[in-house]
Amino acid sequence: MDDTTRTELEAAAFRSLVAHLRERTDVQNIDLMNLAGFCRNCLAKWYKTAAEAEDLSMDYEQAREAIYGMPYAQWKDLYQKEANAEQLSEFERSRPKHAF
Repeated sequence: MDDTTRTELEAAAFRSLVAHLRERTDVQNIDLMNLAGFCRNCLAKWYKTAAEAEDLSMDYEQAREAIYGMPYAQWKDLYQKEANAEQLSEFERSRPKHAF
């Protein structure tokens, strides 16, 4: 497989992942962090880093909007729930495996 085709496939897979996460508003970021070590905010940080690597100006809020499909504050108001004690405990336990 050539590099262009690989990049196109990776981009399509990424778009599918983002679309899936936009649909699954019932899945909380803390649950993603606890299970997989990354969340929507991590994707936004990686997106921002990729933009900057291409000399594109993008701030964190712009990157979050690209991932969430709306301003983060709006998504948070609509969908984010308060983390419970069990989720917070698991978050701390799994912290060493979280993405940076």
